[in-house]
Amino acid sequence: MRTKSTKQNKINVVTLGCSKNVYDSEVLMGQLKANGKNVVHEDENDEGNIVVINTCGFIGKAKEESVNTILHYANKKEDGEVDKVYVTGCLSERYKPDLEAEISNVDQYFGTQDLPNLLKVLEADYKHELIGERLTTTPKHYAYLKIAEGCDRPCSFCAIPLMRGKHRSTPIEELVQEAEKLAANGIKELILIAQDLTYYGLDLYGKRNLADLLKELVKVEGIEWIRLHYAFPAGFPLDVLEVMKNEPKVCNYLDIPLQHINTEILKSMRRGTTYEKTNKLLREFRTSVPKMAIRTTLIVGYPGETDEIFQELKAWVTKMRFERLGVFAYSYEEDTHAATLEDNIPEEVKEARVAEIMEVQAQISWELNQEKVGNVYRCIFDRKEGAYFIGRTEHDSPDVDNEVLVDASENYVKTGEFINIKIHEAGDFDLYGTPVK
Repeated sequence: MRTKSTKQNKINVVTLGCSKNVYDSEVLMGQLKANGKNVVHEDENDEGNIVVINTCGFIGKAKEESVNTILHYANKKEDGEVDKVYVTGCLSERYKPDLEAEISNVDQYFGTQDLPNLLKVLEADYKHELIGERLTTTPKHYAYLKIAEGCDRPCSFCAIPLMRGKHRSTPIEELVQEAEKLAANGIKELILIAQDLTYYGLDLYGKRNLADLLKELVKVEGIEWIRLHYAFPAGFPLDVLEVMKNEPKVCNYLDIPLQHINTEILKSMRRGTTYEKTNKLLREFRTSVPKMAIRTTLIVGYPGETDEIFQELKAWVTKMRFERLGVFAYSYEEDTHAATLEDNIPEEVKEARVAEIMEVQAQISWELNQEKVGNVYRCIFDRKEGAYFIGRTEHDSPDVDNEVLVDASENYVKTGEFINIKIHEAGDFDLYGTPVK
């Protein structure tokens, strides 16, 4: 018979999924700390007797990881190793009745907009005055800044609007205030995130206002890099390019998931663009900001993607030479428009197409990296790992992009600092260099 532990309550927050979830967990932890709660993030050694799991429900593999994590902690509760297990986030928002039926010994399930209620069961009050107060879980020098929640786009394959709701922009003054607090705590790099950055401001100001937001954020003392993630191609506000070109703090970097290039597939995906419009936008990027690194993601194996259409996509990737690129195999999502289409491509074909595109991209990345050998780049260093200090250029976002490696047996660099590095060797996705004055 399990017994309740007698140790003092410690709340362990476990985060799954994307950077938006990281941000949400940090806000939750900031609220708990302000209420005097003992809170940790993914502490494996001393996990805490209360566990909050912030789940992801984006694609099949993410759902599976979330369910397995819930089961792991539900079993720990059953064995008496933890006292309470609470589940929040996207999976819980979308599948709460199913989860309650299947994993019933979780104490309570919460949705993506249930923070006050979650805090209440944790015996904490939601403090409205804590704008920008977060317990950051990223390294001390960079942080995510979520500028909007939800999404109004009708993409056929995506369930995010079902989990996150309609697009809601955060006012510029609140974001500046949050950035100032982050900078005061030593943050030097802001990574702007949203389901759709380029829609920012339409609901508040009647126009796309990302450029104006950037102009205010660059004024924040202490912030040296501002990076843009998750821009949507249709309706991209071109005034952002002018700010990127003229403001040294705005990184020459853009994460813009294009998903595909075939016009018929894009139409079925409800992306609001075409082959011609996409290429015109990319030409605009290259012309306006020649030094920009473009990161994109693609979906292969979408219903109706014939081998001929896939070859068109592959040829386009070869031609466009994106600096950074990732590929997902199409994942069937209930209640989306694409779920009404026949998922007619075998999983092994999807995975083979992923591998083909990534093989092309590895060669492109290798060739682009060879051009960097002999050049000096300003890099920020995130960590020491094994025999190397690991850093990034302005063209690289943490966890997903290329890295700069400095041999720790021959050189010392301070993590969290900007250092000029001369590149002397390059692989497919890594650069090797030494510090220079």
